[in-house]
Amino acid sequence: MLLRDLVGRPDLKLRLLHGDAAALERPVRWVYTTDLPDPGRYLSGGELVISGLVWRTAEADTERFVGALARAKVAALAAGAAVFHGIPDDVVEACRRHDVPLLEVPEEVSFAAVTEYVVGSVTAARGDRLAVTVGRQRQLLAAVASGLGLDELTAQVGAAIGLTCRVFTATGRALAAGPEPLPPAELDAAVRTFLTADRLPAVTPGPARTVFPVGPSSELRPTSWFVAVDGARPDWDQETVEAVGELVAIAALDRARRSEGLRLARDIADDAIALVAEGAGERPELPVRLRQAGLDPSAPLAVAVAGFSGPGRVETARSVLVDAAAHLGPPVVGTHEGLAVALVPGDTAVLDAALARLEPGFASEKLAVGVSRPAALAALTGALQEAVHARTLAQQRPGAVAVVTASEVTSHVALLAAVPDDVRRTFADRVLRPVLAYDERNAAGLLETLEAFLDCSGSWSRAAERLHLHVNTVRYRIGRVEELTGRSLADFPDRVDLFLALRSR
Repeated sequence: MLLRDLVGRPDLKLRLLHGDAAALERPVRWVYTTDLPDPGRYLSGGELVISGLVWRTAEADTERFVGALARAKVAALAAGAAVFHGIPDDVVEACRRHDVPLLEVPEEVSFAAVTEYVVGSVTAARGDRLAVTVGRQRQLLAAVASGLGLDELTAQVGAAIGLTCRVFTATGRALAAGPEPLPPAELDAAVRTFLTADRLPAVTPGPARTVFPVGPSSELRPTSWFVAVDGARPDWDQETVEAVGELVAIAALDRARRSEGLRLARDIADDAIALVAEGAGERPELPVRLRQAGLDPSAPLAVAVAGFSGPGRVETARSVLVDAAAHLGPPVVGTHEGLAVALVPGDTAVLDAALARLEPGFASEKLAVGVSRPAALAALTGALQEAVHARTLAQQRPGAVAVVTASEVTSHVALLAAVPDDVRRTFADRVLRPVLAYDERNAAGLLETLEAFLDCSGSWSRAAERLHLHVNTVRYRIGRVEELTGRSLADFPDRVDLFLALRSR
């Protein structure tokens, strides 16, 4: 019920002492009768507070009482006129100051009559809402039973509440995209909010959008789904909140159904990956398995390998790779030697972008992913080995999620990745220790200058421009590097030593 319904009730004879037209539109959630000096702890917002003003012994009491009501965001104060034969001016002024609507309850009207009316009206409204909710639930369940897809069900709920609803996976894959795709920046904000919010549901920064988890709260968010609804949840009415809750439940059912389908396809994926690992690209079983999994064996396929730095997380890595690979087509993902392995068609840059969105969700562990170049069926075994090497390199990259593609494996970095860590560090320390020690003592910037000089292919002027230094300063610093290391940057083998030492740190 609204406050105007209460004021408009002739038999209650309530008189509005403070409040405008907007105040009369406030919803009354419940009624609470009190004469406590500070009832704030017992209020949760939206109540009609009825008081006989017995607590008022001085004007200072009024400020305390009305201030508590304002902080609790009550619907209004209904003050009885019996004790003071009217409402004291300081009560009226305090209500004006704190913008708390004030009603006068005449001496001849009992508080019980006001309470009975409010309780009856609110209970009836709840009953009406329940009937609407049950009707909506029946409609949705009937739609699910008839085979309506998640995108169509999501659109139905959105139309009913007047808000656009969407369903996503943690990598930003749209399961119900809404009337139009989210702009990339807004999609990234929704994913980040879902992965990092202390509590869900949570509201995104920028354009307000509320994200709800799909599934149990104990599940890892990077392997889960979420529902995103335009608008901020605190601004919604109860019917909207309930409708969105039903959508979340339907999404959870759809997710369980799809998960069952993926479980059935896993044996096929494991068989295909085992054949690739055995070097059986020429055997007829492999193209059969790929066709059964939904892939075209005549088209080039890339191999992606994923795993966490710690042991025992292969299933989590597999779930992540299933979601990311689904951006490109049917996910064919299994396991091999403790790693998750996917066979994917198409542009692997999409895979990289999908995995990058997950980084905020892995604060305490590292997911390393290697991706091969696309290869024909007969060359998939080599592609698998290439992806494994790329993942080894990714383990050395910073960040919670590191992806290395095959193009990087063909560079000097792949050579360093194959060298044991202690050997690389010993080499770098032996070559660069004098330079590092000199910089530490004098803050001379020698190491920074050496890196810029080599990155600029030995160009004095370009290195000076990058560092915002005079060319003579660069020449002096490089001369000091040569003296300290005993190597000449004019000599190619010495330049290679210094370059590899920098990359080995």
